[in-house]
Amino acid sequence: MDWDAIRRAEFPVAERWAYFDHATVAPLPRRCGDRLREWVDDQERNGIVHWLDWEARIDVVREQSARLIGASHEEIAFVASTTHGISLVAEGFPWRAGDSVVTAAEEYPSNLYPWMNLAARGVSLRTVPSRGGRVEIDDIAAAIDSTTRMLTISHVEFSSGFHNDLDALGSLCRDRGIAFFVDAIQGLGPFTIDVARTPIDFLAADGHKWLLGPEGAGILYVRREWIERLHPIGVGWHSVTNSHHSSTLEMNLKPTAGRWEGGSLNMAGFNALGASLELLLEIGPEAVSARILDRASAVREVARSAGWSVYGSDRPGDLSGIVAIERDGVDPDHFARTLRSQGIALASRRGRVRISPHIYTNHDDLGRLAEALEIG
Repeated sequence: MDWDAIRRAEFPVAERWAYFDHATVAPLPRRCGDRLREWVDDQERNGIVHWLDWEARIDVVREQSARLIGASHEEIAFVASTTHGISLVAEGFPWRAGDSVVTAAEEYPSNLYPWMNLAARGVSLRTVPSRGGRVEIDDIAAAIDSTTRMLTISHVEFSSGFHNDLDALGSLCRDRGIAFFVDAIQGLGPFTIDVARTPIDFLAADGHKWLLGPEGAGILYVRREWIERLHPIGVGWHSVTNSHHSSTLEMNLKPTAGRWEGGSLNMAGFNALGASLELLLEIGPEAVSARILDRASAVREVARSAGWSVYGSDRPGDLSGIVAIERDGVDPDHFARTLRSQGIALASRRGRVRISPHIYTNHDDLGRLAEALEIG
């Protein structure tokens, strides 16, 4: 794979920035920006005239999204954010008073608050602390009891970069007879997911991080057998069959995950996401994953050589595209701001510097990072 050619063709951001902040918001590939500009130009010149053409492209994006995770297109709904997807499942699940949900204590707030919000319905949230940056499967298993109906967890923990073993956790859920929800926003891209193999019931991921799409365009996966069992939230004109042409009110919900798309979609955002997915699928999800993990490995070496400590487990299966580092005497917030002024983008999270490269990160980017880390 000619990564330098891909960098030149698709990533204008590299002309100015050494960009290591894809775990926050990714810059858009050129083809993604082109798709947005095309939509804006068409809207300015033609208004709604070509709306059906743009809607037809949305169907292609649904197929791309399904292909990315090994699902069928009927199991994919489009959502405005990961939070939106989590909330649809949390609010629509058939809870009973006294039920419980289990998750990791270090989850991003979007995978905590929607479940905490169920307290008024008699549903409790049980959090499992990590140990040395690892979320131990045995600890999760110990937290599950007869009241537990759902395990919800991130594919990759946002601050530590710990990679949860979805296969093992999915098997645990199947053995215990509980549902399994995955917040995949930090894992989809650095890793491949195949829901035909891994027993995931629900998955949500916005596209603006590792999938290189714009904000406000994400996917929700609902396993086929859950589509009728999960109560539809936010229904509207687009939730029903024959939504465009019905002259009568008939509450016939779509037999697909599309029933959760109540109103008009973010046409520009989802078409742009499709352009980014096109790029990633052209390269191949496995090649994308291998490249991101390789770049993250290079970041770890650079950080250690510069005298920084890499936080968390160093077991190969625990590593991800996120690298959390720390150094005595260095304030991560100040450090991140200082590097931003030098054209190096990274983040500060939970008291550590968080670095997240992508496929186009090259030797020059790593060299700029190394120099900045050495200075501290």
